[in-house]
Amino acid sequence: MELNHRPTGYESVALPLSYTGIRIKLSSLNLFLNKPNKPPSNLDPNLRSRLLKESKNPFRGLRRAVWIALFGSAALGFFIMFSKIITGDSVSINDFAIQTSALVILGFLLLKDRNQEIDD
Repeated sequence: MELNHRPTGYESVALPLSYTGIRIKLSSLNLFLNKPNKPPSNLDPNLRSRLLKESKNPFRGLRRAVWIALFGSAALGFFIMFSKIITGDSVSINDFAIQTSALVILGFLLLKDRNQEIDD
């Protein structure tokens, strides 16, 4: 039996493409493969944009709440230590340095997180 000839009834039920003579153009196949397969969205465009922002930057609200709470705590501790220094009480320089650095670091983190909102 030679190749590319139609098989007889007793040979094969499933015909390879070379037997049937069907040629598939790759350009027409690519049209089907590259077609965007997105269903139409029923979401409000504002809600969709907020959800996309949330997916790019998850847990942003919770993170901001934590930064605000920690910054408030550091600011309160700094204010208490600074008022003790002004009144003449003794405060360890190490404790004051830790409180000051916590205030600066948490303030920077809060500011950095706020600036990301402007960039989005």
